[in-house]
Amino acid sequence: MSWKNQTITELIFLGFSNHPELQGVFFLIFLVVYLITVLGNLLILIAIRINPVLHTPMYYFLSNLSFLDICYTSTTVPIMLVNFFREKKTISYEGCLSQLFFLVTCAGTEGVLLATMAYDRFVAICHPLHYPVLMSKRLCAYLGAGSWLCGLANSLIHTGLTTTLTLCSSNEISHFLCDIPLLLKLSCSDTSINEVTLYVASATIGLSPCLFTAVSYMLIISAILKIQSAQGRGKAFSTCASHLTVVVIFFGTAIFNYDRPSSGYSLDGDILVSVLFCIVTPMLNPIIYSLRNKEVKRAIKKLAGGCMSSGFSKVNHVFHQTK
Repeated sequence: MSWKNQTITELIFLGFSNHPELQGVFFLIFLVVYLITVLGNLLILIAIRINPVLHTPMYYFLSNLSFLDICYTSTTVPIMLVNFFREKKTISYEGCLSQLFFLVTCAGTEGVLLATMAYDRFVAICHPLHYPVLMSKRLCAYLGAGSWLCGLANSLIHTGLTTTLTLCSSNEISHFLCDIPLLLKLSCSDTSINEVTLYVASATIGLSPCLFTAVSYMLIISAILKIQSAQGRGKAFSTCASHLTVVVIFFGTAIFNYDRPSSGYSLDGDILVSVLFCIVTPMLNPIIYSLRNKEVKRAIKKLAGGCMSSGFSKVNHVFHQTK
């Protein structure tokens, strides 16, 4: 049975099938998480856009991260929410390929983007006098676009190779999403090229940004410890604390999701790890930045205050008109 001749027109997700009695509860939980993710990241995007104080390289990259997280979670959650109301949780052949493409694009882009943000913090703390020159608007635009291009190129290669697979063992995926390793397990054709490409991509798009980020923070921490005053050290660390927290969560869940041993495999455990990586992490990012970053917190409060005052003004205007 080949994907090329479309003998198999749909795939069946087995994710969450172990708990049919909890489908309603799962739907409510993931709906709330999805709404928090989208609204939280939109709030950060708007706050950065309308506040001139936040028009700096660090917040330019943060706006990219917020937009990316909206795309990331929207790739998997909507179809999952719909499937909670279906007895047979399916996705079409084209839908599976589309989900795979956007999922790999977003995951690869986020890893490179976080490494880019680490470089920004390295320059800001270790070379503050040269920061305006080293992080010019043009370079920031190139770095942001480069992050997206890396994720896109990686995804195009993997998606193209996936279309060559011959799926013959089953059309059931033991998960709630389409991912490369899951589809390789269902193939009865030669997957050696796919596997080699996956290992190379894991090293270049996955491991390299992680190592680059780790080295950057070693240099950053070394520079911070050399600051004599405790107040200066605290101020310097506060500028990168939010990003460091996001980095640890993203790369930590990514490593656990893709590199854990298969001997302890269970459907529920596998789904839990993927939920943390693909759904919970995009929700936590805006929360972390809004709680730990004073400038973002101030901008969001100002935005919320402006919206409330505008709403009260409109209500007051309507009230006086009716009188």
